[in-house]
Amino acid sequence: MSEQQVGEVTHYFNKAGVAGVSIIEGHLKIGDTICVIGHTTDFQQAIESMQIEHESVETATAGDRVGIRVTDRVRVHDKVFRVSAP
Repeated sequence: MSEQQVGEVTHYFNKAGVAGVSIIEGHLKIGDTICVIGHTTDFQQAIESMQIEHESVETATAGDRVGIRVTDRVRVHDKVFRVSAP
């Protein structure tokens, strides 16, 4: 598996279980597998829901700020990587 950093967590909305992510490089789309890594964070999941300004989107590219529903708690400054098969 190879990983490419695509973003960084800027917010975490605990009640909604949503991470605010700033996309800094590349792109993300629904169905992609991401890995979130930080000081105390380390998990993988598939993207099932993604929004920009409360509107559902299929893809996000560099410069976008998106909300992604996550399966575990994340923290500000955690790194978001897109995982791809070799």
